[in-house]
Amino acid sequence: MAPVHRVLSYGDRALLVEWAEVEVLPAHVAEAVLAGCGDRCAVAVPGARTVLVVASPGTTPADLVPLLDRAWSEVVEGAGASAAVTDDLPVEVRVVYDGEDLAAVAEHCGLTPDEVVAAHTGTSWTVGFAGFAPGFPYLVGGDPRLRVPRRSDPRPRVPAGSVALADDLSGIYPSATPGGWQLIGRTEAVLWDVDRDPPALLPPGTVVRFVAEGPA
Repeated sequence: MAPVHRVLSYGDRALLVEWAEVEVLPAHVAEAVLAGCGDRCAVAVPGARTVLVVASPGTTPADLVPLLDRAWSEVVEGAGASAAVTDDLPVEVRVVYDGEDLAAVAEHCGLTPDEVVAAHTGTSWTVGFAGFAPGFPYLVGGDPRLRVPRRSDPRPRVPAGSVALADDLSGIYPSATPGGWQLIGRTEAVLWDVDRDPPALLPPGTVVRFVAEGPA
């Protein structure tokens, strides 16, 4: 039997696929939904543990329910469109690891700052979903030693390009915004550019490899 998930009504044209205990990548679920529903699905938007599915004109949400159940089964069994996402070559993001919270992160994790950098660059990450600000990637699948809490005192302004950690996630701030993540470095990579197609450098499903470089 496939692990439990729920399909909830979300207005007149949409459904929300929701799960809790199962460790699956939201981007993989969205890809499988789009592949399994074809032109009956207008869009599938991944969240932390949800995928919002909007029905195309002429299709009712009820028509999508069996297709969503099938897509879910394909993802948890390791089949379907999810395999295509992880076959992509990693996108390299070059980082100067001089963040304000690097020492505090190292102390919390029981590592040295150099070991934090080695852990952050030593494994590939995957964009599980995006949000908060246009182009902000929520990266999953990194070294489990790097799990840290969010700051108790969020900053009123985090510089664009800041590379950060929170919980078991890593992220990159695409623009200067308030934020409570732990800052460990910075990158010159442009995360969001409306003149680029697609605008997001790291859309959901993208595999990312961080590369350490010296200060500019």
